Amino acid sequence: MCGIAGLVAIDRSPVKDIERRLAVMSRLVAHRGPNGSGVWVADGRGSGFAHRRLSILDLSEAGAQPMQAPSGNCIVHNGEVYNFLELRNQLASRWSFRSGTDTEAVLAAYDRWGMDCLTHLRGMFAFALWDERKQRLFCARDRFGIKPFYYAIVDGVLHFASEAKALLPFLPNIETDRTALAEYLTFQCCIGENTLFSGIKQLPPGHLLVVESGAVSVKRYWDVHYEIDHDHNSSYFQRRLREITEESVKLHLRSDVPVGAYVSGGVDSSLLGIMSGRSDGANRQFFHGRFTEYPGYDESAYAQAAAGVVDGNLHVKDISHSDFRRHIRDVIYHLDFPVAGPGSFAQYMVSGLASRQVRVVLGGQGGDEIFGGYARYLLAYFEQCIKAATDGSYKNGNYLVTIESIVPNLGLLRDYWPLMREFWREGLFGPMDDRYFRLINRANDMKEEVVWDELDMAAVLDSYRGIFNNSKNVRKQAYFDAMTHFDFKCLLPGLLTVEDRMSMAHGLESRVPFLDHPLVEFAATLPPDVKFSGGRLKQLLKDVFADLVPQEIFDRRDKMGFPVPLKEWFAGPLNDMISEIFGTMKERRRPFINADAVLANFSQAQPFSRKTWGLLSLELWYQTFHDRGADYRALLRGDHATV
Repeated sequence: MCGIAGLVAIDRSPVKDIERRLAVMSRLVAHRGPNGSGVWVADGRGSGFAHRRLSILDLSEAGAQPMQAPSGNCIVHNGEVYNFLELRNQLASRWSFRSGTDTEAVLAAYDRWGMDCLTHLRGMFAFALWDERKQRLFCARDRFGIKPFYYAIVDGVLHFASEAKALLPFLPNIETDRTALAEYLTFQCCIGENTLFSGIKQLPPGHLLVVESGAVSVKRYWDVHYEIDHDHNSSYFQRRLREITEESVKLHLRSDVPVGAYVSGGVDSSLLGIMSGRSDGANRQFFHGRFTEYPGYDESAYAQAAAGVVDGNLHVKDISHSDFRRHIRDVIYHLDFPVAGPGSFAQYMVSGLASRQVRVVLGGQGGDEIFGGYARYLLAYFEQCIKAATDGSYKNGNYLVTIESIVPNLGLLRDYWPLMREFWREGLFGPMDDRYFRLINRANDMKEEVVWDELDMAAVLDSYRGIFNNSKNVRKQAYFDAMTHFDFKCLLPGLLTVEDRMSMAHGLESRVPFLDHPLVEFAATLPPDVKFSGGRLKQLLKDVFADLVPQEIFDRRDKMGFPVPLKEWFAGPLNDMISEIFGTMKERRRPFINADAVLANFSQAQPFSRKTWGLLSLELWYQTFHDRGADYRALLRGDHATV
């Protein structure tokens, strides 16, 4: 796990001030790698790399980066390739390994298979590799976007880095991309390659980027396809899920330092923490955040129940409104963007706690998207069941569970009345894509606060429908798979951004064993009536691991997903802070935002909603980056800037 950065002149000409450029980028990702740093510049000086190291495998200097091969090829790599031992054994006859790192295994794999090496890598990674013989830059990002990769092309030079902030000094101006902003306001993350910074793109998950012969090209190398397996029964699926999950956890525990685990009190993190603790007594450090100022926000009893299964040591961080006041700007700085929900703040605090004990933690991201854990799936499927019972299509067992089987589980929806009212506001049984869009659209209650005429919502809807209705990935009638597929491809990357940035803000590596491509590909073959039996969320996962996870965790109906008492804070001890922030929004006349409406609706309505959080994060983002654009450009000039 590290911070990477670099550049290449697209026409291969020497780059002016190349050392200074690399030093600036390295400085801005320094928090990602507290254990070492390095720089490499090509002989022709048209390309160069910078690296910040967090030592996890081979802690010696042999593991330092940038790492060069005898051929002259050079790599900077962020992440972990978990099958590196198997690759080393496979390639030992043609490569003399000098370190015990997975990074060198990637170099060796490229030497053997070229860019097809990606099909042999199993893990989370973002890397850039300079091919000396071909004078080619080859970059890639892992299949799910666990590790970040941003790039910007300015004056014929492609700059890349682990975090977007490292590219800001090279932009002539810091401006907002209006299409990306429309996506953020709708989904609380961007679903395409554009970012909120105009001119900075992200390499999409499962894609590679090549700079060669004066051209830049981006190409997909992996995708997930929902091809349902109708040839096996539930017993087979249960047995295979157990085998593949255990294998994934075993690989994710490969490390030369102990591995801890986030334990929220939910199914996914509890399961992974227990499996980790069972494997090795050194892996029993668990981490949890709780809020005790107000009732209803403390889930630590469930986290303790999970830790108790393996006699684990649960470290608990009590988080207060004072922590929010002190650190929310740090959270936005490290996120680079106002993404996802308020859980990012809580994760920042817990990651700080964990970093004082371990260098590596396991997290449960991906479980909800893979196995169907969100209540909105149940709501949408409930409507589908009503439709099926009415028109007789319930007999099509490939896609539907019956209305009779789903009714006993509808109690899960008792806390979702506002969502249900919005979902059915325009009637029943419309097109599936329109119905699901209403469930995930976060902009429904921001009609006054946003100047929508200046944003391109048509482009957002086109992008959404293109992904949701992609019959190459999901069969037309597979509603459950279409929902989980969209979340997996578009919303999960926003959560993974939080997972990466909040841990790396403290020099901590977070690993997510559910996002192992053999496991994801297997889950994509599961019939919905197996994965989502009777409308019971994550039923297959619960059936398979009932012997490990305490039943009280499986039986929970109050899991909120890292709840934060913002409603109480914003109405009470933080009201002055929030009012001041929105006052700055009005004073500085932010583009696309009606600040008068923001202030009026904040004072008149409930002090907290997703709307409030989204607009608050957006304003802090403007203050952190746009208002300080001159400071970022000053870094490149060598001036003393405090960023």
